[in-house]
Amino acid sequence: MELRKNSGPLKWVLIILVVIFLAVFLLLPLFYIVITALRDGIGGYIASITDPYAIKAALLTIRATIWAVVVNTIFGIAAAWCLTKFAFKGKKVISTFIDLPVTVSPIIAGLIYVLTFGRQSFLYPILDGWGIQIIFAVPGIVLATIFVTFPFISRELIPVLTAQGTDEEEAAALMGAGTFTIFRKVTLPHIKWALLYGIVLCTARAMGEFGAVSVLSGHLRGKTNTLPLYIELLYQGYDFTGAFAASSILVILAIIVLALRVWLERRGNKEAEIHY
Repeated sequence: MELRKNSGPLKWVLIILVVIFLAVFLLLPLFYIVITALRDGIGGYIASITDPYAIKAALLTIRATIWAVVVNTIFGIAAAWCLTKFAFKGKKVISTFIDLPVTVSPIIAGLIYVLTFGRQSFLYPILDGWGIQIIFAVPGIVLATIFVTFPFISRELIPVLTAQGTDEEEAAALMGAGTFTIFRKVTLPHIKWALLYGIVLCTARAMGEFGAVSVLSGHLRGKTNTLPLYIELLYQGYDFTGAFAASSILVILAIIVLALRVWLERRGNKEAEIHY
């Protein structure tokens, strides 16, 4: 069925609605961020984004994001490979648990970790004896970020691996190839674009996480404040220029991630056209 090129007034009504929606909910807020961030001039903007606390918040955000991407990449590949290439009981249960972070509120996720690793937990004396602090410390922020980004990579890989089937892997195994050789030579080329796309989505989600991190961080300025938490702190202190200047950093990072996403989609589509 071909798309209708001439659909009369309906086409223009839909176009106008989409443009208005994007202008009101996307472009206008972004424009307001830029205007407010530059309200005190370029000097004020540079002073805000180079503030030591802003730099520490940005570095902590990047640190937590890197940890989340690395851990979820390893888990996502393992989970997707396990669920699509092997038959076993409990597969649906595992698949359901992978989706759990999507359905659980980030605030609830933060409270779960507080109950698990806080002073009232049976694990606390053990962790404290080893000198490990989870709550109100960087490890808690990393755990919260990993939790909320848990499904992003695996859910990009599972449909691709399901469509691929197991014929090529089985043929390689019959020819004497080992498990990791099969993955590197056969499986990985099929999933590389989906993997990169999942990493981009995981990165975008990790950078903007607020709810779970807010519960676990303790809001220690310069120590456990990520960029979203630092922005909230400035905004509540009526430092609107600083808050929107810090927000512009996240906007810039989001634009970079969006550009990577578009590039990956185009590369993936071109490669798919070449193969087919």
